[in-house]
This record gives sequence, structure tokens and C-alpha cells, in this order.
Amino acid sequence: MDILESLHRYQPWNEQEARDREEILRRLLNGEPLYTRENASAHLTASAWVTDASHTKVLMAYHNLYHSWAWLGGHADGEKDLLSVAMREVREESGLSFVKPITREIFSLEILTVDGHEKHGSYVSSHLHLNLTYLLEADPTAPVRCKIDENSRVGWFLLDDAVAASSEPWFQERIYKKLNAKLLQLS
Repeated sequence: MDILESLHRYQPWNEQEARDREEILRRLLNGEPLYTRENASAHLTASAWVTDASHTKVLMAYHNLYHSWAWLGGHADGEKDLLSVAMREVREESGLSFVKPITREIFSLEILTVDGHEKHGSYVSSHLHLNLTYLLEADPTAPVRCKIDENSRVGWFLLDDAVAASSEPWFQERIYKKLNAKLLQLS
């Protein structure tokens, strides 16, 4: 599905999403190269809020870079189907072999700031992640494993426990609580 079409159809949940959607659309419509990391100031990423069939648990990974439990996801790296990116990242970061979208529509969107950091021995300047989040489902009894260059643990959490597990207050308040509230509306 075309990202512009998806973004135009998307109904923002709150003011943050409305403003972030406007900015992502502005950058895309202005022709910024956002699908690769060549744009050092901002690029597209895809995340996943992975839940079980009952919508009572979510999957998180302990990310080495941020020293926090977090959702799974990553860079588009040239791929224009961001749902596929989110699914690929979940499989890579968790070892899950089967994950399916609950819907192909965008579940959430946000612009995330990334502080400058070292990755694979090189400095990465501070930049923005123009992030689309997708709602995926997986079996919490399926085996998981770490992706040791990115995370040191992977596990399932009850919804409130997932928020509490994060050590990043902005993500707790602005992202994970929002994702849980939206998930509960589906139940």
C-alpha cells in the first residue's frame, strides 16, 4: 500500500499524531529521500506493537543502545512497504518465525528524536525517526531469542508491565500508554 495514501487515510489519535503526520507528509511531498539513512537528518522507520491473540500481552526487547525495554522495529533501508519492514524487524529482533498483521493499516505514528551515538564503531549524528507503527500478533508460547548486536533480552509483558519496564519516561507516557489504550479499544 502506498505510504502517502495510508498517511492521508490515517485518523490521528491525538494532537501529537496529527502534528507528526503533517510533518511526515510535508517531508514526503517535498521529495526528501526518507527511505534510506542517506538523509542524515531524518529517515523512515517502522515499529511493531506485537500482541497476543487476547490483547493482554505485548512483546518487547531490551535494547542495548537505549538500555531500556522497548518495542521492536527498525529502518526502512530502501524498502517502501513499512509493514513488511516492521514484520522483518520483529522476526530479526525476536527470533519469532511467525508474526501476522492484525491490520495492514498504520496503528500509530510518531516522530522520534535519536541522540548521537556510536554504532558498529562509527558515530551516528542526532537525527529524527519518522516512525510508523503496525499492530502485529504472535504466539507468546513460541520461542524467542535475542539479536545480540541490538538487544540482550526479549520477553512478553502484561500491558501495564510493558509501560513500567521501559526506562524512558517520554516513551512510557507518549508512546506505550497510547499504544495500549488503542489496543484496548480493539478488545
